[in-house]
Amino acid sequence: MKELAIHALQSGADTLVFDQDLSPAQVRGISEITDLRVVDRTQVILDIFAKRAHSRIGKIQVELAQLRYRLPRLAQSNTAFSRLAGGIGTRGPGETKLESDRRRIRERIQRLERDLKEVSQGRQEQRKMRVKRGLPVVSLVGYTNAGKSTLLNSLTASDVPVKDRVFETLDAVSRRWFLPGFGEVIMTDTVGFIRDLPKDLVTAFQTTLEELQDADVLVHVIDAHAPDPGQHITAVDSILQTLGLEHIPRLRFFNKADSTDPEIVQRLCLRFDGMAGSALDSSSLKDVREELHNRLKGLRGDEARNGRTPNAHGSIPQLGIAGVC
Repeated sequence: MKELAIHALQSGADTLVFDQDLSPAQVRGISEITDLRVVDRTQVILDIFAKRAHSRIGKIQVELAQLRYRLPRLAQSNTAFSRLAGGIGTRGPGETKLESDRRRIRERIQRLERDLKEVSQGRQEQRKMRVKRGLPVVSLVGYTNAGKSTLLNSLTASDVPVKDRVFETLDAVSRRWFLPGFGEVIMTDTVGFIRDLPKDLVTAFQTTLEELQDADVLVHVIDAHAPDPGQHITAVDSILQTLGLEHIPRLRFFNKADSTDPEIVQRLCLRFDGMAGSALDSSSLKDVREELHNRLKGLRGDEARNGRTPNAHGSIPQLGIAGVC
């Protein structure tokens, strides 16, 4: 820590960022040793999410995660005040402030949970209407910044905002898409995934993740130009299993193939049984359209033979520790 403090001073840094979660005691101890601001992985992610949240549901989910993260850390941040407690039968001002802060945060969490429940009920009604119409659902999933929104725009001729940065999309977006030779399809774009995301954030975004449960086919968008696409695939597969979605048919699409060595792309497609193209080039998505056409047509035939309706996948299970953002 002393070497780190010296290096920080020499480079003019005023903040230490740790790529892991720190306990309140660890944050305080490191701050006292270095006299620098200490930020852990969760704080970085929450700060980025707060900047990206624009819709009502997105803001509710992010604030809920922030408050759940902050609540157990109040005692450590108010240690100096809590020592001001008075004698027997009295209460010091520090203790009173700490308890009032906790009470306000708990009340705010309860209010946000109620608001989120109301939004969730509204979305459930929308999903029921989609099921009644019998339109199949194709959901885009993948690691953050893999190009899911760009692919949605290219296939459905939409104008969903896209930027080359992580966590750009927080809200689930649904668009109607006419798949040639098949008919109308609902295509949804969801929040991106990431490894080791705090479970508070996963729990807060459960309402958004419920959209995936309605999918008939998942299109797993992978950044072929990433340093280690295999690591991203493993992380996403693990998250889908945690969410109970491993039973849904999956199509792997290696995006950004135009900016990647063709030999590397070919090896990735063979290794992971996928197809490649560029979300920016609609003409390179012919194989994706054909594969989705074949899979949806096959699912429609299976459902007709079994007397089932599309999208009858049940409800999403309670979420555990996973990495979704």
